[in-house]
Amino acid sequence: MVAWDLQERIKKLVLDRRLGSGDPLPTEQELMELLGASRNSVREALKALQAMGIVEIRHGFGTYVGPMSLAPMIEGLTFRTVAGHYRGEDSLLQLLELREAVESGLISRLAGRIPAPDLVELDALVDRMEREAAQGAGLAETDRAFHATLYRGLDNVLLSEVLEAFWDAFHRVRTDLGGVAQDPQVTCRQHRDILDAVRSGDAAGAEQAIRKHFGNIRTRLSTTTPQGPHRGHNERV
Repeated sequence: MVAWDLQERIKKLVLDRRLGSGDPLPTEQELMELLGASRNSVREALKALQAMGIVEIRHGFGTYVGPMSLAPMIEGLTFRTVAGHYRGEDSLLQLLELREAVESGLISRLAGRIPAPDLVELDALVDRMEREAAQGAGLAETDRAFHATLYRGLDNVLLSEVLEAFWDAFHRVRTDLGGVAQDPQVTCRQHRDILDAVRSGDAAGAEQAIRKHFGNIRTRLSTTTPQGPHRGHNERV
């Protein structure tokens, strides 16, 4: 039995039994009997599924359904983007365009619908961003928190995780951009414009503000000459 087929049969077992994260899987011996496979084949299949987050092997306790998070996808997306960038491809720009398409497509759903407590938090985040800009500090973490809070009202866990995946991958590989970095004060103003538009229910204005927010980085990526890997490629900017 090929390894891929064995993995698929274990995944089918999880689906057929309606198992959720943390639920125990049959023992190794039971899996051997159920699948008609050798011990080594079952172990290799489980290791491969563990790498995908589908199962979790707890040595001395057994095997359980894993968290099934997007972490492996994030790592794969990050590596693919970095590798493509260093080969001279425009993978960073492609990733930005994907994130921009997701955010600009969602923002109209939020116009005039963000709960009052979230608006208060968004106001506080833009205020903090403005203080950081005035002090010459980096804005990345506050920027990230702003976007996470902005879409929180959609109450879609998978969507939030996907957006975090794009954000994390992009900021881990964006290290050698060409062009001139945008004035932090301009970045702050763009976030204020996004917030004002969604607060007032201006869907078209919110989408325009989101696209403008990505304008500078898009220009810089378009003029970037890829460099070889260096120590900072996992640092956020």
